[in-house]
Amino acid sequence: MSNVYIVVVVLYLLLMIGMGIYYAKREVRTSEDFMVAGRRLPRIVLIGTLLATWVGSGTVVGGASFIYQYGPFASIIYFAGAPIGIFILYFIADKARSLSKYTIPEMLEIKFGKNTRTISALFILLAYVGITSYQFIGGGYVLHLTTGMSVELGTLLTAAVVIFLATTGGMFSVAYTDFLSSFLIVVGFIIGIPFALSAVGGFEGLTAGLADHQLAWDGGLTIPQLLGFFLPTFLLILGDQNMYQRFSSAKSPEVAKKSTMGFLAGDLLIMGLAILLATCSIVLFPNIPPDTAILELAASGLPIGIGSLILAASVAFIITTGNSYLLSSAGNLVYDLIQGLKKKKIDESKILGLNRYIVILLGIFAYSLGQFFPSVLAIQMYSYTMYGAAITPTILASFLWKRATTAGVLSSIIIGGFATIFWEIGLQKPMDWNSVLFSLPLSLLALTVVSLMTKPKKLDVQPATTINQ
Repeated sequence: MSNVYIVVVVLYLLLMIGMGIYYAKREVRTSEDFMVAGRRLPRIVLIGTLLATWVGSGTVVGGASFIYQYGPFASIIYFAGAPIGIFILYFIADKARSLSKYTIPEMLEIKFGKNTRTISALFILLAYVGITSYQFIGGGYVLHLTTGMSVELGTLLTAAVVIFLATTGGMFSVAYTDFLSSFLIVVGFIIGIPFALSAVGGFEGLTAGLADHQLAWDGGLTIPQLLGFFLPTFLLILGDQNMYQRFSSAKSPEVAKKSTMGFLAGDLLIMGLAILLATCSIVLFPNIPPDTAILELAASGLPIGIGSLILAASVAFIITTGNSYLLSSAGNLVYDLIQGLKKKKIDESKILGLNRYIVILLGIFAYSLGQFFPSVLAIQMYSYTMYGAAITPTILASFLWKRATTAGVLSSIIIGGFATIFWEIGLQKPMDWNSVLFSLPLSLLALTVVSLMTKPKKLDVQPATTINQ
């Protein structure tokens, strides 16, 4: 049976690599092709890539870990941030596409100036390299379960594939492999549910096999602890640069806006299926590492054909999500820091090669960073909070609050980012609260108070297209 899993997963990895090479040769000619797929993705592909970018290791590994530990009802609260955030994005997506920018800091520069662009890019890098690193670890878990190789070796191989795909085809290879992976994971999860429920004796057997705290609405967590899990996800998806880059990759503002509805439907479907599958895993495999709940069910609790499909789709989701965050963070380093700080624009003939070189360097750094966190869920919460507290309030203010000032958003970014580091590393998470409960209020307070105490600065050059149009 393990040979079947190996063959299916390896064949799918080879297919992804082949697609990366194909799009690199056929479609990628300019930096715009590399970063935003030439701004010509159709709606169905856009929905698939939005979904696959969001539902990666954070769902099939980190999310499954939460479900396994705290039960299905608390996990509804944990996952609720994403659909709420997607609904809000519906009202922003077309505006983001109209700006035609590569990165979030580029968008922020329009209203808040070059310093905001530089500082926000630094904090995005800190968050996105962390998110990339736990995609590598999630891939290591899948390869360990399917091949028997060590998690460490599987993590290294996943990192190599992610770096290769992001370096070759850019957004084109990411978007189209995302679309295929989204289809596979939905099909695999739907087909797998009846078999998983049958194995645990239906919903009655499922309920009987759960501990009391796993049947409680709060999973045995306090309200602040639950809020500490909900907020990072909600804040990340609202401000996630990957979402805005995909909106920028759409054929038109209308396509960008309408794609969010398909994204919302797909997210709700996958979240519901993931909760059911991971809950079945609690009953069938009561003593496994929580991170492996869905993956172990696919490998040992489902018919081999369905299990191999879920495992192949899971590793594909993990890899394509890693591609997305690696590609996105490379854009920050190239466009916002290297080119943004230069007085003279880098020649187009050189910038594509620079993008690829930076992807490799950041991929190596992300792999190294992942060795310092105890679990995927831990690094997930740190990375989400770093982004959500430091960047998301400023993004929302740029679109929705005309009174926000440069001084206010700079204060918010710096205080939110450093407060996250101080709570996580300096204080070692007092009361076991996630850092968002400390850093987000400080970030919002700084944004509001400093903005109200200062006057908006009139930028030397006002672009024709502004964020508040």
